[in-house]
Amino acid sequence: MNKTSIEAVRESMEQGKPTMVDVAKLAGVSAMTVSRVMNGKSLVRESTRRKVAEAVAALNYTPNQEARNLAGSKPIRVGFLYSNPSAAYLSEFLVGLLNQSGLNNVQLFVEKCEAGNHEIAHTQRLINNGLDGVILPPPLCDSVAVLECVAKAGIPAVVVACGSPAPSVGAVSIDDYEAARYMARHLIALGHQRIGFIVGHPNQTASARRLDGYRKAIAEKGADASDELVVQGMFTYRSGLDAAEQLLALQDRPTAIFASNDDMAAATVAVAHRLGLDVPGDLTVTGFDDTALATTIWPELTTVRQPIAGMAREAVQALVRRVRALREDEPAEPEQTHMDFELVRRQSDAAPRIRPPARLPSVAKAR
Repeated sequence: MNKTSIEAVRESMEQGKPTMVDVAKLAGVSAMTVSRVMNGKSLVRESTRRKVAEAVAALNYTPNQEARNLAGSKPIRVGFLYSNPSAAYLSEFLVGLLNQSGLNNVQLFVEKCEAGNHEIAHTQRLINNGLDGVILPPPLCDSVAVLECVAKAGIPAVVVACGSPAPSVGAVSIDDYEAARYMARHLIALGHQRIGFIVGHPNQTASARRLDGYRKAIAEKGADASDELVVQGMFTYRSGLDAAEQLLALQDRPTAIFASNDDMAAATVAVAHRLGLDVPGDLTVTGFDDTALATTIWPELTTVRQPIAGMAREAVQALVRRVRALREDEPAEPEQTHMDFELVRRQSDAAPRIRPPARLPSVAKAR
């Protein structure tokens, strides 16, 4: 979508107010497809949804609320309960959540809740807004107390990035185990045998699954499985600094460090630079998530791309479909969707540097 095409559509608009037809023209799809996207219907490709969302934003299109209400599409009230130590992750998630909420006539209610700290009170306060459904990202997606509170209220929930979602809730996730295994195998293929791993926060099931994936790859390829190479992190930049310092203080330091998220990977790069190590010449560093942080540090991070904004969009659409089905007394089984991950190579990974053996001082033989 370029500036010329946007201007051309704007010039053809009657009275300067965009219509669904204008959105369809700019997105290169039919008006029926735009209608399906706006109403959260399935059977529309993610790439097509993205084109429609971009066209809506470019034209500042607002659906005719009166017409939508006449069609029985009254607003859907969705609660978003969050507690995440990574600002980069939360930012990506909110972008997807807000964009899709605008497209689907969703009124969004946001409540912050620190995991383990008055979870029930925060959840109940959110539910008291008269919600039609709730979206729970990590770590609250794994909170039994929160899920029981939502179930007791009789409203549907969609959990995002939950390790083992219950059949009674909707879910959107990637395969964290396979994603971590894939990255570790990539590092081994580059020639690394001592690979440090920084584990994520223990209150998230994704942390354990990523650790299991890393260990599986190490075992499969016969790389170094020393316990000292696995260090606990908390998904925060600060914890990444501490973990990287511990790994790089080892007498036989790793040639690569795989961090469970981009925040901790960025912290690892900072520690390496402070110690005078070249990344990736002396140390390969990789992350997980592919948040905006991955491309705002130097060198840019090689990382696992988890489609965070896309997962948020899918969560909204799945919840909207279920709420509308329930309103019409139709079968409304929870949807559980697995999305694809991708390994994105940038400048922070390379084969380990081969150094000449140290020249020891000669010692004359005793006579």
